[in-house]
Amino acid sequence: MKRGLAALLSGIVFSLGLCLSGMTHPSKVLGFLDFFGQWDPSLAFVMAGAVSVSAVAFRLSRRRAAPLFDDRFHLTRVDGKVDRRVFLGSAVFGVGWGLSGLCPGPAVTSLVTGRPAALVFVGAMIAGMLLVDVFERTAHGAVAEAGSDCS
Repeated sequence: MKRGLAALLSGIVFSLGLCLSGMTHPSKVLGFLDFFGQWDPSLAFVMAGAVSVSAVAFRLSRRRAAPLFDDRFHLTRVDGKVDRRVFLGSAVFGVGWGLSGLCPGPAVTSLVTGRPAALVFVGAMIAGMLLVDVFERTAHGAVAEAGSDCS
């Protein structure tokens, strides 16, 4: 119960921050990405503030043995490798962000407005995640079958 409430409150605070910063307005994001036109640098300050707060919170959390609502921290291992999945995922994210002016967090937050662009974006995002899941299962199944033929 506490874990769910903490997640809900974190999501609300995150959504409010996205709304207050203008990240839910595609025109604001596209203005930030338009370096050679009417560039709007204000989101750089939003990002700098977010990174600063996150860096401090991460540093303070490392002093704890475990988070408040779990038995351990769930951190990814950073090995410095940029593989095909990381490269392609980053490229697709960047192209989607540049074309639509939305990324996943602000798009989900924008769903409450009923804006068609947010609805289409989130629908396409979900469809893309499902396609990747099907592709990976198919690819892993093919690898598993090929491996079983060699034994």
